[in-house]
Amino acid sequence: MEINAIIVEDEASSREILRNYINKYTKEVNLKGEAASIKEGLDLIKEHSLDLVFLDVEMPFGNAFDFLDQIPERTFETVFVTAYDHYAKDALNQHAAYYLMKPINIDELVKAVDYVKEIKQREAYLEDRVLQPKLKAVKGKITLPQQDGFQVLNVSDILYCKADDNYTEIYLENKKILVSKTLKYFEEALSDFSFARIHKSFLVNVNEVVKYRKGKGGSVVISNGKELLVSASKKKELLSYF
Repeated sequence: MEINAIIVEDEASSREILRNYINKYTKEVNLKGEAASIKEGLDLIKEHSLDLVFLDVEMPFGNAFDFLDQIPERTFETVFVTAYDHYAKDALNQHAAYYLMKPINIDELVKAVDYVKEIKQREAYLEDRVLQPKLKAVKGKITLPQQDGFQVLNVSDILYCKADDNYTEIYLENKKILVSKTLKYFEEALSDFSFARIHKSFLVNVNEVVKYRKGKGGSVVISNGKELLVSASKKKELLSYF
């Protein structure tokens, strides 16, 4: 699991030490940038999708808590890096993942990153469970997992789905959505609705079929005029709908 991170630390020497330790001892961490002030740190957060911020407590024109107060909806974990232990309680109140004391102990740094990795893995597991095909809590709708959450679609708006390796292209009337799930995933997710797997590459909303053309497998024309091949092995399943 890759962990996208930044360092927010006003002292250049401290940034260099932490950067070198991270690059040498924590291969999972991908440093996206460094900031020497609160403002620079906030700019980096707007620019990148982050999993972790290494944050010094005392900085010019504010401190770490001022910094965090400006990000009420945080999607990243925080590891405080400081020479002062009396901020530990405040760090805990800010839901910090870890509290590193300067000078940095390499073993503690590795523990901090491992702990953040465990948190992200648990989050990914829970998100994956929420987005499994078995979830049909809202009738007639389906969730499409995306990098920043998920999109909710009316099943009836889907014309067909097309396989693209480990991705699936979801075709609506006027747009296409690429989702990082296999076509098999959507075959299971839409199993309670009128969707037929007509080909290794296609899953079609049967309600959108307007014409069938004969052949060994044949083909179907759907409501937007698109023609899709039907494999011979899937022909019987498709025709059972009509």
